[in-house]
Amino acid sequence: MVRSLNSIVAVCQNMGIGKDGNLPWPPLRNEYKYFQRMTSTSHVEGKQNAVIMGKKTWFSIPEKNRPLKDRINIVLSRELKEAPKGAHYLSKSLDDALALLDSPELKSKVDMVWIVGGTAVYKAAMEKPINHRLFVTRILHEFESDTFFPEIDYKDFKLLTEYPGVPA
Repeated sequence: MVRSLNSIVAVCQNMGIGKDGNLPWPPLRNEYKYFQRMTSTSHVEGKQNAVIMGKKTWFSIPEKNRPLKDRINIVLSRELKEAPKGAHYLSKSLDDALALLDSPELKSKVDMVWIVGGTAVYKAAMEKPINHRLFVTRILHEFESDTFFPEIDYKDFKLLTEYPGVPA
């Protein structure tokens, strides 16, 4: 079984994460660089990180940036019959994706597992009885949103004042 999960997200003040299939805020260059660094940096030589995302998140990424480079990209969808162009794998559910990561084909190739959206995937990951880290960037402004990060149950998560590699 996958040892731990990491979710990474940026949220505005109303916990919004999306609007009409895009981010609700204008591009934030430093946040994008942080996302890239966190999700692509493996701590084990010869291994890559995996990113797991829903179909809408996959298609919200500009085509020129798909797949997310230097990471194994897994898309979740119950409707698609094959992996979208550029995606490395397609899974029907988070459980199926985690089973895939435990398969002989991938177990020796993957270091960290990152959940990168959307709402249902974050929620499913947060409900798993597994070690889970949330990396939440709070954007101190409210933007109109139609997609939101799930409520964080602070009985299940503790706030760390600092974490290696994460700006304060």
